Amino acid sequence: MDYRRYARVEIDLEAVSHNVRGLGGLTRPGTLFMAVVKADAYGHGVIPVARTVLASGADRLAVATVEEAVELREAGIASPLHILSEPPASAVDLVVAHDVVATVTSRPFAVALGRAAASAGTEARFHLKVDTGMNRIGVRAEEAAEFAAGLKDFPGLCHEGTFTHFATADVPGDWDFERQLERFAIALEQMRTDGVDPGIVHSANSAATILHPETHMDMVRCGIALYGLHPSQSTYGRIDLQPAMSVKAQVSFVKHVGMGEGVSYGVTYRTAAPVAIATVPLGYADGLHRAASNKLEVLIKGVRCPQIGRITMDQVMIEVPRDLGVTPGEDVVIVGEQGGVTLTMDDYAVQAGTINYETACAFGMRMGRAYRRSQSGTVSSA
Repeated sequence: MDYRRYARVEIDLEAVSHNVRGLGGLTRPGTLFMAVVKADAYGHGVIPVARTVLASGADRLAVATVEEAVELREAGIASPLHILSEPPASAVDLVVAHDVVATVTSRPFAVALGRAAASAGTEARFHLKVDTGMNRIGVRAEEAAEFAAGLKDFPGLCHEGTFTHFATADVPGDWDFERQLERFAIALEQMRTDGVDPGIVHSANSAATILHPETHMDMVRCGIALYGLHPSQSTYGRIDLQPAMSVKAQVSFVKHVGMGEGVSYGVTYRTAAPVAIATVPLGYADGLHRAASNKLEVLIKGVRCPQIGRITMDQVMIEVPRDLGVTPGEDVVIVGEQGGVTLTMDDYAVQAGTINYETACAFGMRMGRAYRRSQSGTVSSA
């Protein structure tokens, strides 16, 4: 491995392309495809991923913050670009200057956005967020039509779309999901009755795109599945997703210790017999969850080896069979394949007591990335 430190993330961009094509193939012709690349593309690197998904058929991109949107624009990304939450009113000039589609959930922000656009001699496109039961952000479903009508003729504004977000789309047969879908349909019907065109209507996240074709509407909005990670167990077997991220390192130090020796802070682990301990320079500052201490498994020479002791900020210790002959420089896989054995992001998320969304995002904290296209090898590093 040729890089600055003994730990890195590898991203297979061809896997991302494969996933975009597969998800898009679930929708009817003409359905727009929004690729969600917020949080640095869920830890995968926003610029390479954005270029890949657009080249693979995505029509639009979505982020969470103005800063993320500006980064994409400054990298030369010209596609329609959405911010999925309403930004601060102080950011409206940036939103207008970079031609970003804002989410609107309050009248004060909408007014500020319209005035900024009118002052610049343009119109600002926005999508109205309707809260149908997630109870996070958005105009209440029963108030959405009246709210939208109040902005209909406001100077500088273009109501381009209307959307909602499901809380339980990944749970087949869930009553809350059905209620949210019904509330959204009623809100849209009332808008049209009141003479408001809701524009591009969208509601389907990754789980809904895979499980609920009735939610595809005018556009689907896929995030976690782009990266080859399933939103829940219920989507397995419904689509072929290829994981894009592998997490790898190298052994930096090996020592042999006797029975009863303590390992790491707090001595939460003691050796039951003489063992070899391999130190790997990867810790919770790199996204390796401390909660996975004494639960994590890694691959060394294709053998599953247990992590022992508390995971520290920069290093972690692995117990390896003495006869495995591990030496410094040995490759270690935290997520990925080695010797025909695979450790998945889901495996690691279970060990860390969380979900694959969080673990993938966390690995973007300070680790360098190498990008490749399947078997063609590494194409660039970051």
